[in-house]
Amino acid sequence: MGVSFPARVAVACLLAGVLTALGGPADAHSDAHSDDPSGGPRERHAAGTPYSTLAMRDLFVARPTLGPLESMLVSALMARPTDGNQDPGGDGYRGPARKLCGQRICVHHAVRGADAPSTRRWVRRTLRVLGNVWDHEVDGLRFRPPPSDGRRGGDDRFDVYLADLGDRGLFGYCTPERRVRGERRAASSYCVLDDDFSRQQFGARPIESLRVTAAHEFFHAIQFGYDFREDPWLLESTATWIEEAFADRVDDNRRYLRFGTVRRPGIALDDFANDRYAHYGNWAWWEYLTDQYGDGLVRSVWNQADTVGDAPGRSSVKAMKAVLDRHAGLPRTLTSYAVANLSPADTYAEGGRWPAARVDRRATLDRSRRSATDRVRIDHLAARHVAYAPTRDLRGDRWRLRVSVDAPRRRAEARVVVVRTDGRRTRNAVRLDRRGDGSLTVGFDTRDVARVVVTLVNTSTRYRCHEGTLFACGGEPRDDDARFRVRATVIHRSSH
Repeated sequence: MGVSFPARVAVACLLAGVLTALGGPADAHSDAHSDDPSGGPRERHAAGTPYSTLAMRDLFVARPTLGPLESMLVSALMARPTDGNQDPGGDGYRGPARKLCGQRICVHHAVRGADAPSTRRWVRRTLRVLGNVWDHEVDGLRFRPPPSDGRRGGDDRFDVYLADLGDRGLFGYCTPERRVRGERRAASSYCVLDDDFSRQQFGARPIESLRVTAAHEFFHAIQFGYDFREDPWLLESTATWIEEAFADRVDDNRRYLRFGTVRRPGIALDDFANDRYAHYGNWAWWEYLTDQYGDGLVRSVWNQADTVGDAPGRSSVKAMKAVLDRHAGLPRTLTSYAVANLSPADTYAEGGRWPAARVDRRATLDRSRRSATDRVRIDHLAARHVAYAPTRDLRGDRWRLRVSVDAPRRRAEARVVVVRTDGRRTRNAVRLDRRGDGSLTVGFDTRDVARVVVTLVNTSTRYRCHEGTLFACGGEPRDDDARFRVRATVIHRSSH
């Protein structure tokens, strides 16, 4: 027999108290793959349900600091489905279970009841997809496999459990379970996936839902072997990126682009918040980087974040900065990324179906109105765009636009993109001096120029770390709301 419904409610309420004490609600983290009727992503867990990968991670991290009752509750919530009645969260099988194993992975499933898959064929398909995921992420991309769990689940192969998760809005989750001996921040884990991914529950072909969920969740298991306490935006953005790398044709993660820095450049790159979903949409950042520098770049960042042995153990932004310093550097790369998102079709293989970056300010200039000044505030690792268009009376190759930028000292970048009437684009860097001042003059002939877009970027990576936030290093950004000023002036070459 399973736990009664009132008992489950009591468990959820007590868990809510545990998480509130930790500084967040029970549904503070989500691994979402489906849209709700309002057009935003539906969370992978229903309200009041404790399960999501990062919620389970947070409980695992907090468990050593909890009192006896709370610690016992968390241990029960982290129980495996085959623990039956000892798993009060609702995933415990209510009868016998079987498993089907490959060389590296075992798939466990209930024999009867709501958690039992409809056919044995689906179990075999799940095992085959998981094997393909392992081949891609471990053998292909050369990430370290998840740490062994000893003989949990019967032997040292990685364990995946099937359960009826769809009725709670869940696709799947992974749970860190035991710290690796001798390591402070590496843990073994197991995963739970839905038992059939029925189209009725998930709105897509079952095999497609299985492929992207298996790739995403298994990568969390890999991450837990590097650093289970790593910054949440890095955990989720790279796990969502790897869906694209593994199941490129599914394109399930494309729905998140409008929430991330592709469409909303004013959001910090390391933003993580349940009501914004930028951490999913920012998989595009890794797509941009790997297009530039190869798939190994994501692994290089995780190698910098790695805590095993003598690895650097850097927080997410420091790890990323260390890797990009070998290339163009983080400030210049972030600025190029912001500019690229003005026209995704010109940059990404599938960019023609992506949303373009939002332009914050637009102004039209002519002979009577020859200048415009815009002041914007920009948070760390974020950007904003302002645009200027010529009118018909600015006809002739003697018309120019002088762009002057006043930006924060040493923590800013600026680019000017000239969008021509034939669709071509030219990109120009604005050289800023030590005070953050710089200017650039470009053509502004209405026959040739459709508009000029100025991209402003706050490149700051300064934090007061360990302040309990969800940004990089749990820190408080030191340079948010930075002031930028742009002045655009129409000039005629004959007068100079």
